[in-house]
Amino acid sequence: MTRIAILKTGAPPAPLIEVHGDYPAMFRAMLGDPFATTAFDIQHGEWPDPVAFDGAIITGSSAGVYEGDAWIGALFDWIRMARGELKMVGVCFGHQAMAQALGGRVEKSDRGWGVGLHRYDVVSQEPWMRPEAATIAIPVSHQDQVVEKPADARVTLTSEFAPLAGLAWGDDAISIQGHPEFTPAYTSDLTGGRRGRIDETLVDRALESLREPNDRALVGGWIRNFLT
Repeated sequence: MTRIAILKTGAPPAPLIEVHGDYPAMFRAMLGDPFATTAFDIQHGEWPDPVAFDGAIITGSSAGVYEGDAWIGALFDWIRMARGELKMVGVCFGHQAMAQALGGRVEKSDRGWGVGLHRYDVVSQEPWMRPEAATIAIPVSHQDQVVEKPADARVTLTSEFAPLAGLAWGDDAISIQGHPEFTPAYTSDLTGGRRGRIDETLVDRALESLREPNDRALVGGWIRNFLT
């Protein structure tokens, strides 16, 4: 079994958890066998010992990495401490937290909300990206973006909307802005529930895009390759 720590940094809206599960459940479904996962609620002070696991996944969150909550600073410390001790994967907020902790910069983007199904160009073909693809389309839901990458990170995924959508460090740390763990059904419910916060036209376009074919299975396979 490959032992994976899931660092839970947030949760879906409560009504959606009842239907779609929480973030650790989504990642468990994405990983499948032969992964053994343990979730840690880091907002409540639960932290994994890096040497006890083969890999770690840092989940999404409604928080911003530039906010001053104590748990966010503690997460940055954990990322720096754990780097090199296990395989590390950051998704959405986790992507941004890894970038910020390791020398990059994250801001609330002047491009506004990224929602729906977004397509990214693969600009660095990594060994774990098998089978290969020139582009990928996966669900997204974010306002914040990495706007400056850490000096030692290489860009793996890019788009006009999110130029630094995928990063990699050495052979033991990767991060991605999109959500391969989100099903189209969950992403649709999440986005549709934000009418009023997000422009109606953008919501409608996002919901329409989520009916199109996606590459969740491919990207989930890439992450499984990386972790093993």
